[in-house]
Formats: sequence, C-alpha cells, structure tokens
Amino acid sequence: MTKGMIQLSGVQTAYEGSALPVIKGITCTINPGEFVIVGGPNGAGKTTLLETINGLLPIVHGQVVTGGIDVAKDGNSVRKQVGYVIQNFSFDPLAPFIVSDVVMMGRFGLLGYGRRPGEEDRRIAEEAMDLLGIRDLADRPIGKLSGGQQQKVLIAQSLAKQPDILLLDEPFSNLDLATRDFICGILADLTRRGCTIVMVSHAFDALPENGSIRVIVMNDGAITYNNTHSASEVERQVRGLSGRSNA
Repeated sequence: MTKGMIQLSGVQTAYEGSALPVIKGITCTINPGEFVIVGGPNGAGKTTLLETINGLLPIVHGQVVTGGIDVAKDGNSVRKQVGYVIQNFSFDPLAPFIVSDVVMMGRFGLLGYGRRPGEEDRRIAEEAMDLLGIRDLADRPIGKLSGGQQQKVLIAQSLAKQPDILLLDEPFSNLDLATRDFICGILADLTRRGCTIVMVSHAFDALPENGSIRVIVMNDGAITYNNTHSASEVERQVRGLSGRSNA
C-alpha cells in the first residue's frame, strides 16, 4: 500500500464475545491532511471503523497502522496523537467537572504519569476554548450545559490534544446549521495545517467548500465506495450508494 497517515490492510475486527467480525476485510489508505466523510446506513460499521483506527478493538486479521504506529502493538501511543469525539455522549447533570477541566483532559495523555498541567498546557486548552467560542463557559459545570454546548466542549477537548488525526462520530448532533458551518470552518483550517480528519456523519449541509472531500461509504462492515468529490456532491454520493455495493 501507499504510505499514508492511516493504513488498513485486510482488516477484520470484532467486539468481545462476538463470533463474527464487524469490520470485514477492509483495505484503505488515508493520506495526511485529507478530509474524509464516512457514510452508510445504520449498522454498517462506521463507528467500528473509527474504533479500529483508534486501536480500541482487537484485530482478528490484518494490520492497522495509524500515524505510523501499529495499533495492535502500541494502541496507547496511537491514542496520544488521535483526537476522538464519540457519538451522542452526554454528561450527567451532577458531573463534578467544570468546562475548563474537561478541555484540559485532552492534555492528560500527553503529560505522562504523575505530571500536572503547566502554563503551556493551560494556554493550549484556553486556545481550544477560544477557537470553539466557549471561553465564557470555562467555569460552568459541564452537566448543566445544553447538548450543543457539551458537544463543543468535547471537540475543544480533542483539539487541546493538538492531534495529527481527528476522528469525529456524528459531531453535528445537537448543533444548529450556523454552528455546523462554524465547526466545519475550523475543521477545514485544521486540514490545511495537515491534520487528517475522518468524520462519520449523516449531515452534509455544512462541509468545507474549498478542496476535495474523500467519500467512504460502508455497507455490512465493508467499504463499498471510496472516491474523492466536491462538497456539493457528497450528499448525493452517500445517499445514493448506501445500501448497495459500489466498490
């Protein structure tokens, strides 16, 4: 395979206790700085693909190399350089964390055992909050925020990690169209700086207009379409190809 930021070769992964793989023989290369949309019907394996890239599932067959690291050999090092925003996560209203603490958690994996955040870590976390427009929420309890505000906090947490790779699972849930446009502007800027973004999404009304977008469509645990398109073509491709094989 061509060397890329994310490389999957003949990969099968399965959840613990499952006799059958969820990801079925996927081979794919994603290059540095690419913006990738992963679409497909519910249950197609989209979230599982992100978990596989991030080294969260045992690999039954094949190899996954993320950021130059074999995830089966050193998943912890992979996760230090990958930002991952999971789908529909919400905090309990009584969660004992304020927003600035949650964003700072993005730095913890980089600090090493027993080290406390320093001035540089605080500066980076504050810049992430500024970028998402949530600095005014810094001292608010995370559980008291709206779903959309919590989503922004989780994105800021991932950006505080200063990741080479950003994995986003339905990041536009709970966000209005104006906020989607705002977030997509941030993501487009990140790709221009070389960050590789892989995003599972059912929302296609706010995508970066400048540059091409890689469209990956999954069906039944396999990639059935993989090609590059303009933002205006993404929805038509995903809607049209979900549910049938077009490899």
